[in-house]
Amino acid sequence: MAIIYGMSPIIEALRAGKRDVKEILVSRGSKPGRLEEIRVLARRAGVRIKDESRERLDILSEGANHQGVLAFVSAADFADEDEMLEGLPDNPLLILLDQVEDPHNLGAVIRTAECAGANAVIVTEHNAVGLTDTVVKTAAGATEHIPVVRVTNLKSFIETLKRRDIWVIGVEADGEKNYTGWDFKTSTAIVLGSEGKGIRRLVREHCDMIVSIPLLGNISSLNVSVAAGIILYEAVRQRGAGR
Repeated sequence: MAIIYGMSPIIEALRAGKRDVKEILVSRGSKPGRLEEIRVLARRAGVRIKDESRERLDILSEGANHQGVLAFVSAADFADEDEMLEGLPDNPLLILLDQVEDPHNLGAVIRTAECAGANAVIVTEHNAVGLTDTVVKTAAGATEHIPVVRVTNLKSFIETLKRRDIWVIGVEADGEKNYTGWDFKTSTAIVLGSEGKGIRRLVREHCDMIVSIPLLGNISSLNVSVAAGIILYEAVRQRGAGR
């Protein structure tokens, strides 16, 4: 059993129907707004809604910004690697995260990846954050719609992608090419490194190319979720989505 909180995560959990929503707690005195949408979706799904004190929600969410609503749901599961691979379209776009530990960063990457139409987010099993409540809240419901796969060996997974004719590009400050120079219309997996160490050496060596995002100020690196957004929306631009 897990707890999710906030309007968007709960709405998307009810819409997607992937997880069993046991009960929803609503803070007494909350303004209707998007709560009405939650009430409608909960009635359709046969989920009980219970009024509770805001103090109770504060305790259950450990002081997080729950926006007056919290739900008890079945735990978020990682997607199956083989099922994800078999379900890929002809021209996939994937995000691979090499030991990202910050839950806010992972949640933000998942949210951006889903919005940009990526087909999956792949994370490492070791030295990386899992699908925690904070990740789900930060992803604003995106975890209900995009597969998040956990792999034991990222290097081996990259080799699997290559056998499927998917190009693998890493993103680092010293890349051999500007990120806009990559042809994202091809099948592409984008590798982003951890907050402190970047892409590990062995993982980097298995990438087909390393690209960089220009850094024109005094800071030497971008937040991983910001870098993901820049790269993903260059892919969106090149692929002509939204025209």
